[in-house]
Amino acid sequence: MPKDIIINSTVNEVRVAILDGGSVSEIYVERARNKGIVGNIYKGKVVKVLPGMQSAFVDVGLSKACFLHVADVYVEDAELFSLLEDRVADVMDETEVKQGKDENIYVPIEDLIREGQEITVQIAKEPIGQKGARITTHLTIPGRHLVLMPTYDHIGVSRKIENEAERERLKNILTEIKPEGIGLIARTVCEGSNIDDLKADLDYLLRLWNKTNELSKKSGAPALLYEDLDLIYRTLRDYTNDDVKKIIVDNKSEYLKIKEFVREFLPNANLKIELYEGELPIFDYYNIEIELNRLTDRRVWLKSGGYIVIDQAEALTVIDVNTGKYVGKRNFEETILKTNIEAAKEIAWQLRLRNIGGIIIVDFIDMEKDEHKEKVLKTLEDELANDRAKASVVNISPLGLYEITRKRVQESLTKILTESCPYCEGRGVVKSKITICYDIMRELRRIAPFFIKKSILVEAHPDIVDMILSYEKESIDDIELIYNISIEIKSNETYHLEHYEVVPY
Repeated sequence: MPKDIIINSTVNEVRVAILDGGSVSEIYVERARNKGIVGNIYKGKVVKVLPGMQSAFVDVGLSKACFLHVADVYVEDAELFSLLEDRVADVMDETEVKQGKDENIYVPIEDLIREGQEITVQIAKEPIGQKGARITTHLTIPGRHLVLMPTYDHIGVSRKIENEAERERLKNILTEIKPEGIGLIARTVCEGSNIDDLKADLDYLLRLWNKTNELSKKSGAPALLYEDLDLIYRTLRDYTNDDVKKIIVDNKSEYLKIKEFVREFLPNANLKIELYEGELPIFDYYNIEIELNRLTDRRVWLKSGGYIVIDQAEALTVIDVNTGKYVGKRNFEETILKTNIEAAKEIAWQLRLRNIGGIIIVDFIDMEKDEHKEKVLKTLEDELANDRAKASVVNISPLGLYEITRKRVQESLTKILTESCPYCEGRGVVKSKITICYDIMRELRRIAPFFIKKSILVEAHPDIVDMILSYEKESIDDIELIYNISIEIKSNETYHLEHYEVVPY
């Protein structure tokens, strides 16, 4: 299906949506105060080496030290360094990789780096939750057609190029143009490209690397050496292929920059670039704002009347499938099958749209027939195959739970657009009023023996005070009588429902 890229650009925020056949398939948001850093190259200083975890922490000038695992530390030994091919595949999702490597042949990290050492590293994963960014010393610089690997002598071709003859042709070209000691990967968009296109891309990447390398020699740690393109131009570089027909942007300055970028870096791309000047905001005009607002909903309705519920934790997402209002037309098994198949398509789409990564557990409605289970599994796998991020069903548990992994390099869109509720602090619930009321009564009984013949002030939310005076007045009188104390109850509208103070005065 033809794809369009819709760009909403303001001073402090850029939003990019990809429409696939008129429907929103992906949305990305980048804000000036919280720009993405994946792909950036830094000169950092090792601040801590942890042999027990085979990892280290490196200061690159961010708010938190970055995490470096031994698998991501460059070593010159070819056999040991082959372990890092998987890392390259994860970053670009486009490399041929060898499977089944033995983790026991890692060199101990304390033999590779030491505290205080200055090293050049690249951000592989954004800081997520309370974790700092994950970094690697295996550097990659992506271009339009190629990925340059300045520290690793290797040739690879995107796995998404399936034609064997084309793969062999590209490998031969890369072998011919590759500088000694430097690796190259042919990206998916390379398919059908000629040697001149690849040479031009290689020259551009080599200039970037030489500039980065020179800056590294001159700079002390921590220092930013190379900054990847911002969201708009990353999208143009990574997403524009023969399927993309139009780029529509609502900012004239960005419109002119995009035209210049396309003219210089995508000269053969058959793209129509438009400046949107309509009265409605661009995301409203293309019905994207509606989809964006729905991304914070836990419940997603299916067309049949069923629904899925999405609950995200820091490292795990759980998705539950329900028939909802759908009662079917024939029999119970067919109703379940139709709901599960529809849910499988929606789940794959929601994972992509919300950019949910990590471990995903899906609880489909129980199915009795093995053929129905196979149909749902195949539907899910087929839909996940359309995802640019690496996503796959890795297991179906004995309880029928489908376990999915999806590559995560940054926070999900839901996490970017929302923050924890200041009342429940992300728990999703608050204590009931009667529970807080009893908490206060227990606190009074706990401290009263220490303040005989004195006064105690109880200050709480007005609703809690009303409940104490309505239901616990007799208990208050008993405590005052037993301990010969005076208890004053005072309401404070500024208090959180769960917050209270019980203090002598």
